[in-house]
Amino acid sequence: PLGLGHAVWCARDLVGDEPFAVLLPDMLHEGETPCLADMIKERAQHGGQVIAAYEVPNHETHRYGILDLHGETKGTPRIHAMIEKPQKGKAPSNFAISGRYILSPEIFDVLEHQPRGAGGEIQLTDGIAGLLGQESVLAYAYRGKRYDCGSKQGFLQATVELALEHPEVGAEFRAYLSQLSF
Repeated sequence: PLGLGHAVWCARDLVGDEPFAVLLPDMLHEGETPCLADMIKERAQHGGQVIAAYEVPNHETHRYGILDLHGETKGTPRIHAMIEKPQKGKAPSNFAISGRYILSPEIFDVLEHQPRGAGGEIQLTDGIAGLLGQESVLAYAYRGKRYDCGSKQGFLQATVELALEHPEVGAEFRAYLSQLSF
């Protein structure tokens, strides 16, 4: 109830001293390889924290945690700043956090003393920003399809598109949709 940062902090005794992944269920990733598998490879190669990111239209940046990459977008660029739901027109880029994180246990110490941020909540984004300069924090630009199921439109898009592709129900669902008059 105190925000995502607080929820992650509550898992500290279960995680212990190992790197761990956070996967937010409202973001669905679909691609040739799983997003988390790609992120694990990036962490093995570069170390540090790895955060999945994707580009959003500039007019939507106020809805997401946004990354400042200092203009770097190739490979796995270093994150220079993170802003949770910046005001319209104030975002440093259009790269949004995509609900997938690989973090080190050092985040727990930061989150323990983290003041409340956007929405009066303890924000994970603010906690990770507290690690900038202490550890590398990298952006992994996921190239597969991404659905924001936290919105009604995104949830419906994911449901319809994935249902149409499903080997058991796809053909029957397509036939059903073709019977509807729009």
